[in-house]
Amino acid sequence: MTKSELIQRLMEQNRNLNQRDMERIVAAIFDEISAALANGNRVELRGFGAFSVKARDARIGRNPRTGEAVNVSKKLVPFFKAGKDLRDSVNGSTDSVIGLDHSE
Repeated sequence: MTKSELIQRLMEQNRNLNQRDMERIVAAIFDEISAALANGNRVELRGFGAFSVKARDARIGRNPRTGEAVNVSKKLVPFFKAGKDLRDSVNGSTDSVIGLDHSE
C-alpha cells in the first residue's frame, strides 16, 4: 500500500473529510513519528507496534560490485517491532484483530 492508497482508503471511511485534509492528517502523523525518532524517542502505537532508533557500530563492509573492503561508519537506524495484535493479524489468527475490543 502506498501513501496515496492509504489516504484514499481513509477518505472512504471518513467521507466528511476531503482529500487535502486527509493528506495533511497523514503527513502530520508521519512527521510526528519522524520527529520523535530524530530526537531519539520511542513511538509506541498499542496493538500495532513500536518504532525506535538503534545504533549500528562502525564496520568493514564490501563493495558488492568489486569485492573491495569499504569502511562503513557508525550510524543510527530506525527500527520497528510489531505488536502482538499485528503479528496475530498477519499470521491469520482470528483471536486478535487490530482495533477491536476483545472485552465483550
